Amino acid sequence: MTVPPFSKNTGNSIAEVIPVNCELVRGTEAQVIRELLPRVKQESIALNLSGVERIDAAGIAALITLYCSSAAAGKDFTIVAPSPHVLELLQIVGLESILVAANRQAGFEYPCLQCPAA
Repeated sequence: MTVPPFSKNTGNSIAEVIPVNCELVRGTEAQVIRELLPRVKQESIALNLSGVERIDAAGIAALITLYCSSAAAGKDFTIVAPSPHVLELLQIVGLESILVAANRQAGFEYPCLQCPAA
């Protein structure tokens, strides 16, 4: 039995939490964007990245694309429970305070690039 990379976890929270069960690396970023881009334009979501053991620049670019698209649509996009490796890389590139829900500053608008990263 295979586990789909993105599974719907409906709840009563403002942002729906979507577990990501794949690596966020070159070669998978297109699938991430293809499956999640329509959703971030329609609803606020949070990605649970606790199961993501590998992430590279392409995966980070995909997260930026999703964040920018959700911001342009007036929706919220956050990351919850990032794995230690994902959290470390987000800290290194300076995106932890922008993307990780527990570290976001309330009421602060983060700038977004005009063009999607991927």
